[in-house]
Amino acid sequence: MDSPLYGVSIFFSIFLLSSHTLAALPRTSSSSSSSSSSSGQINSNSVLVALLDSHYTELAELVEKALLLQTLEEAVGKHNITIFAPRNEALERQLDPEFKRFLLEPGNLKSLQILLMFHIIPSRVGSGDWPVSGSDPVRHRTLSTEHVHFASKGSGEKVVNSAEIVRPDDVVRPDGVIHGIERLLIPRSVQEDFNRRRNLRSISAVLPEGAPEVDPRTHRLKKPAAPVPAGAPPVLPIYDALAPGPSLAPAPAPGPGGPHGHFDGMAQVKDFIQTLLHYGGYNEMADILVNLTSLATEMGRLVSEGYVITVLAPNDEAMAKLTTDQLSEPGAPEQIVYYHIIPEYQTEESMYNAVRRFGKVRYDTLRLPHKVVAQEADGSVKFGNGDGSAYLFDPDIYTDGRISVQGIDGVLFPPEEETASEKKTSSPVKVATKPTRRGKLMEMACNVLEVFGQHRFSCQ
Repeated sequence: MDSPLYGVSIFFSIFLLSSHTLAALPRTSSSSSSSSSSSGQINSNSVLVALLDSHYTELAELVEKALLLQTLEEAVGKHNITIFAPRNEALERQLDPEFKRFLLEPGNLKSLQILLMFHIIPSRVGSGDWPVSGSDPVRHRTLSTEHVHFASKGSGEKVVNSAEIVRPDDVVRPDGVIHGIERLLIPRSVQEDFNRRRNLRSISAVLPEGAPEVDPRTHRLKKPAAPVPAGAPPVLPIYDALAPGPSLAPAPAPGPGGPHGHFDGMAQVKDFIQTLLHYGGYNEMADILVNLTSLATEMGRLVSEGYVITVLAPNDEAMAKLTTDQLSEPGAPEQIVYYHIIPEYQTEESMYNAVRRFGKVRYDTLRLPHKVVAQEADGSVKFGNGDGSAYLFDPDIYTDGRISVQGIDGVLFPPEEETASEKKTSSPVKVATKPTRRGKLMEMACNVLEVFGQHRFSCQ
């Protein structure tokens, strides 16, 4: 009698337990979701809110266009952040319009996100945490996984990469700090992506061709000329295509494809000069190429005709050591730059492999007949000899297949030409000549003539 009642009680207890469990599940999930949503929200006193409400409106607008708000909210929720905010003028007027157009294209959203996250460090770095002047730069990893370098100049200015901190600790919040910088920081990956896309666009463009011509004699279409493959070497050597003087435009050289051309040399030269400026530390070299001489135009025309060049670019510290006498002579800046241009396409890897294999390698330069000597030293490439040598300091600053720019830490000069040996001149030897005496017969004849008064002949 007791067993049925006992079984019914067990059944009801199991039913009630399951109903309570099912009723508790939605409340648990809702509470967990509410707690997660509350943890994902940021405080009104957050540095991210301060950035969106600050006077750095251009940067805040780019952050919204790059769809980075959620990513930054997660970063602020995990740790403090440090933001380097460029001035509005740097993004409005000082930025290359083509580069800005590239960043705002929908297909380049990844590059824009990398660029913006390159300005954010996942830790708190105040103005007092900068290295002192004279010490080694300090590296910090950014949200884009690339590194920036902190340094201090001798005059006390704080620098991140090549940009100066104009407003340190401009915005300070419990979860981060914002420093105002003078210009935009451009990571190397974004710069290379921009150069690669521009070069592919210029090379792969379809060039327009004229209408087919009819031969009037045969009334048939003329056979088109054999196409010249893109990248074929020019007919003339590069020395014959150079300008006859430093102030003149380069002589036209028959490049691949004749008047059509396959390369936009002017755009590529502009690219590498802008890369020098964005890279930092090579402003003097860029100034010489663009303002002091017309070498940028000459290099652009050479590249347009199919030539390839490698530029050994001295940094600003090396250029500052040049004296006035070295630059005052007519054509001196051009001759200095010509000695730093190799009419080959060389990268840091190719030059290092060459010097490791052959010891010393002599590269031709555009300053005939001088050559620059390269050799291996301390795991790098050393150019020149003695006190006038320079090391490969910043490898592969710009490489696009036509122009290669390698940064060096010194200005190279060709070895002094040997002075011609002095000609040996023999001093003339004076020979004393004895006066000739007349013979006896001649004296007797003169005496006879004098006796007879014949004075027409002189016997002296």
